[in-house]
Amino acid sequence: MDRVTRTADLWHHYGRTRHATDRAVPSDFHWSWGQDSGPGAEILGDLTGRCVGDLGAGAARQAAHLAIHHHPASILAVDASPAQHTMASDLYGHLAPRLHLALCDVPTHLRASTDTYDVLYSVFGAVDFTEPSELLPTAIRALRPGGRLVFSTLAHHLGGTPAHPDVQHTEIGAKTPDGAAAVIRRWVLQEHVWAMLLEEAGFTRITTEVLPDGPGPRAADTLLVTAFRTDDQRAV
Repeated sequence: MDRVTRTADLWHHYGRTRHATDRAVPSDFHWSWGQDSGPGAEILGDLTGRCVGDLGAGAARQAAHLAIHHHPASILAVDASPAQHTMASDLYGHLAPRLHLALCDVPTHLRASTDTYDVLYSVFGAVDFTEPSELLPTAIRALRPGGRLVFSTLAHHLGGTPAHPDVQHTEIGAKTPDGAAAVIRRWVLQEHVWAMLLEEAGFTRITTEVLPDGPGPRAADTLLVTAFRTDDQRAV
């Protein structure tokens, strides 16, 4: 379950400034790109006594909020980046065992977790950065019947270029731990494309909502997506 890819950690530098200055458990949960508006954790349903998974959790700030304020039976914050896992452990390792931090490639973790989760979610996380045909089928199998997947992703590219009208990734800039330039794949897709991919994976009751962002050069609207594994469905 805890296999980690041996490629360079392209998330090594992400979030380090905030890690040094903000160590609190967030008091709010936001889906929007700006992290300051829109609906909150209620989109996930009542989490009391539920098993929850954060896919591409980064420093696990959202997961820590849920562990403290929403009383799940357990929440697993999964991320393949050793640097992000180290930051999460430093910030929120004390919240174990309710919050478990898993250093693992997300599809690998999901493949080992059949019928485990009541809720899976991603806040600009693994859903954005994993080939959809690989991630979505593993997600539905990891959900229990009646479980839900919720994710927020970019409604358009940063800078305003429209989202792709088909299943196509965008290469964005990143850095290796030693500062060398690299690229990482991100899937920025239109609403109907996400809906098609979810249907193909076996999800039903798919809903989408666009959350507008405020002005600014790095502003971006958010696409919020919810989908379910049906009660009587046996994912294949």
